[in-house]
Amino acid sequence: MKHLNKLFVAVLMAMGLNAHAQDSNNPWAISFGVNAVDTRTSSGSGSGFFDQHFSQPFGVKDNWNILPSLSYIGVSRYVGSGFSVGLQGSVNKIDKYVVFNQPGFGPSDSRGNTVYNPGDLMYYGIDATIKYSFQELIKSKVIDPSLSVGGGYTFFGDSSFGTVNPGVGLTFWFTDAIGLELASRYKWAVGGDRDTNGEPDAPSHFQHTAGLVFKFGGKDTDGDGVYDKDDACPDVAGLKQFNGCPDTDGDGIVDASDACPDVFGLAALNGCPDTDGDGIADKDDACPDVAGLAALKGCPDADGDGVADKDDKCPNEAGPKENGGCPFLDADKDGVLDKDDDCPTVAGPASNRGCPEVTTEALEELKVQARAVYFNSGKATFKTGDKETLARLDAIKEILKNYPNAKFSIEGHTDSDGSDKLNQKLSEDRAAAVMNALIERGISVDNLVSKGFGESQPVASNKTPAGKAQNRRTEIKHIGSKYEGKL
Repeated sequence: MKHLNKLFVAVLMAMGLNAHAQDSNNPWAISFGVNAVDTRTSSGSGSGFFDQHFSQPFGVKDNWNILPSLSYIGVSRYVGSGFSVGLQGSVNKIDKYVVFNQPGFGPSDSRGNTVYNPGDLMYYGIDATIKYSFQELIKSKVIDPSLSVGGGYTFFGDSSFGTVNPGVGLTFWFTDAIGLELASRYKWAVGGDRDTNGEPDAPSHFQHTAGLVFKFGGKDTDGDGVYDKDDACPDVAGLKQFNGCPDTDGDGIVDASDACPDVFGLAALNGCPDTDGDGIADKDDACPDVAGLAALKGCPDADGDGVADKDDKCPNEAGPKENGGCPFLDADKDGVLDKDDDCPTVAGPASNRGCPEVTTEALEELKVQARAVYFNSGKATFKTGDKETLARLDAIKEILKNYPNAKFSIEGHTDSDGSDKLNQKLSEDRAAAVMNALIERGISVDNLVSKGFGESQPVASNKTPAGKAQNRRTEIKHIGSKYEGKL
């Protein structure tokens, strides 16, 4: 464990140096596993450089020193364009030391090189590396080959020396952030103590590592699994296929482009539904449950006259819009089409908008009937129990209904008894009482007005009882059309 403590100290040093990692999504990475030290290159002897260094690259049993526990840990950070920078600490125990062409120095391997156990020779290494990954170049999500170069410092028993470290690596990614990392470095010894021949008193050697690597540090504000740098909607959880943007109604159209984000709809209608299938989105369809025409805002037109059925007074008969979708008719045969006829069921001249003119005979009859309406003395209530008065009101109604566009003035008058103020109020109330009685009988309020003239317009002398009786009267006069002032 004392060796591992030194290793973790090295890792803390590495993290303090703000070392670099694997990719732009998760810029940081940590790796750990086992390392093997191959000292087969410890002497300058042999048949040549390549013979010494590469003749037995996988002579694990004869050449590799492996500590059977966690023996290296490293951190790294991505710097862009496939490059990352990292720092690694490692520990090992050397129990196989290979010397070329030194007979009698110890037991020999199959090539005649001496292999011996130097005893409790501990190995510690701290190495900085610049690595280039080919993963983006080969466009692979699983295989990640790399080349590296760096330098470090190695403690080898009682010796210590610097190294220059070219290397290769291969990582297999199980997920976006977890992988198996294999790497080899040739650690060329430089500096340090020298032997009697002037050679470095330290072995250049290979170091191989195998372990797990974990990437981390990516920011995902909305927690949708899409990193903020790639998330088009970083503050709202969404879907990977939409670059992190949501699709609330699940219709395959992102909410930002969906005109109806809360209702499942069609791509052709910007995500809005079309219940009746007429190609018009429900939100723009005036008749969303019945297939219709775009020109009529999605409403049908059964008779094809250009007037939507919902607005067509004759949905099964073609007719112009100005006639409510009905064909031009003249029901009362007065030469005025129903569309222009204020009285389509009663014949009348065009000069009076198809309504009958108020005749002199009708006015005389109104005069007679109105003057026969009696009130209780000094009041605006009809004379109690007077059936004749009610019959007069009914007769007046029958005359007025023949002139639906005519306007009539109901006027009240009194004799001279009493004050002018009292008589004015009484005349107004009596005229209003007659008007209300006719409205109750079905005459439109638009056809009537009421006025009071008090004692100001006598028709006889107020000096005789007979004259006063004539002056206490109600009159009805034709004053024009109810449309006057509105046309």
